[in-house]
Amino acid sequence: MITIVTNNEEETIKFAKKLTTYLKPGMTLLLEGDLGAGKTTFTKGIGEGLDVGRIIKSPTYTIVREYPNGKIPLYHVDLYRLTENEVPDLGLDEYFEGDGISVVEWPSVAPEDLPNNHLEIELKREDENPEKRVITLEAVGKEYEEVLEHFQND
Repeated sequence: MITIVTNNEEETIKFAKKLTTYLKPGMTLLLEGDLGAGKTTFTKGIGEGLDVGRIIKSPTYTIVREYPNGKIPLYHVDLYRLTENEVPDLGLDEYFEGDGISVVEWPSVAPEDLPNNHLEIELKREDENPEKRVITLEAVGKEYEEVLEHFQND
């Protein structure tokens, strides 16, 4: 487990961008945090790191946004507006087993429909400083443990 503190949106984006150096096609990142915690901002950093060449927007209403033109395709999923019963019909396995990086916001909506192996990322706002974020990364699975190991050693 790794915990990082960022002081503003720029630092959060920079941190996420650096993380992409260690990601491989087929990996899944699960982003947890309250509304406004920075999940989409974090995903912007992933997008920058993958050179998607487009503005990353929250997929709250579209559920999935695809960014296929980067170094590795990025699939940004937001389960916030769904119930657990609606998620199986989305066909998310195609993204999780595909050639891209999948970033899932609000994974707690449907934990049974997500990959067993993944990187859990929790973002929390600091009460004293609303710009500050405490970001905790926890690996589930050997491949993800290696990502955190390489990240820490850099």
